[in-house]
Amino acid sequence: MKRAIIAVLVAAAVAGAVWKTQSGSRRRGREGMGKPVEVVSGPIEQSIDSTGSVAPLNRVEIKPPVGGRVEKLLVDEGDKVKQSQLVAWISSTDRNAILDAARAQGPEQLKKWEDAYKPTAVFASLPGEVILKNVVIGQAVDAGTVLFAVADTLIVNASVDESDIGKVSLGQKVRIRLDSYPDQPVEGKVFDILYEGKNVSSVITYGVKVRPEKVPPFFRSQMTANVSFLVKRKEDALLVPAAAIKDAPGGKRTVTIPGSEGGKPETREVKTGIETDEQIEIVSGLAAGDKVFLPQGKYVAQKAPESSPLSFMGRGMGGRGSNAGTAPKPKKPAASAAGGAAKAP
Repeated sequence: MKRAIIAVLVAAAVAGAVWKTQSGSRRRGREGMGKPVEVVSGPIEQSIDSTGSVAPLNRVEIKPPVGGRVEKLLVDEGDKVKQSQLVAWISSTDRNAILDAARAQGPEQLKKWEDAYKPTAVFASLPGEVILKNVVIGQAVDAGTVLFAVADTLIVNASVDESDIGKVSLGQKVRIRLDSYPDQPVEGKVFDILYEGKNVSSVITYGVKVRPEKVPPFFRSQMTANVSFLVKRKEDALLVPAAAIKDAPGGKRTVTIPGSEGGKPETREVKTGIETDEQIEIVSGLAAGDKVFLPQGKYVAQKAPESSPLSFMGRGMGGRGSNAGTAPKPKKPAASAAGGAAKAP
């Protein structure tokens, strides 16, 4: 009897191993093949991404030549100014004292001193746009107070990691996207690469200045910008998803294609070109309209099989089924022939 039980256990274990191996093999075959996708033609570009901010190319602060009180402001934020344009009048401290005394003597004395003692003029020293108005009429100021700030034009200052700075060059095309206006990209070009880097948390970056081809009206100083430096671009390239490319020994790259007449899938070597995180250019080995397999590695929760060669073990061998590890239920006493309970001997 004991030998029979051992033989049954061995046979069940072998059958279970074979069943599991075949099931896993079929499952891996289906998952490894994935779904076929078509090779398409389209544009692709390789770029270096960095962050930056909008800033004036040249920023000049306009300050009064004397201390006193603001009498008139002739420009506002957003206004265009020319070099040497009159932007404000400042009443000096001495003039204010004289006018206050004359005002107490009557209108005639006040007008006399206003005509005799003119306010001090303030001029713009740089042509451009007023990006800051820092005072109001009647405000007391000194010679160091900033009245206005003028910028000649707005640019983008970007920071590029030292590992990528070798791929950036003067005149290189750039795409600018502001966090405030992500759907309105602005084209630009590199016009300056700074010579001195900055060390921030042991990371060296270099400043790169980008001039927009046309400064849009929504540009504001200090706006955060996402900057993409165009390294390579091809308008009509053969493209496949990056996940379809596999690295093979010897630096080769391959794809899996459907077999002829529905046969076994085949591995084909390809040469690649421009690469992004999503797509890779195929230089040779495939043509437009060909199909390649895209592996699918989705996680599927394991489920107990509905039937298994070992399923009978829980019912027939005892202690291995769904009730394994639980205490046996006490047996009910057998009823006597007369229908009464059995008595202990």
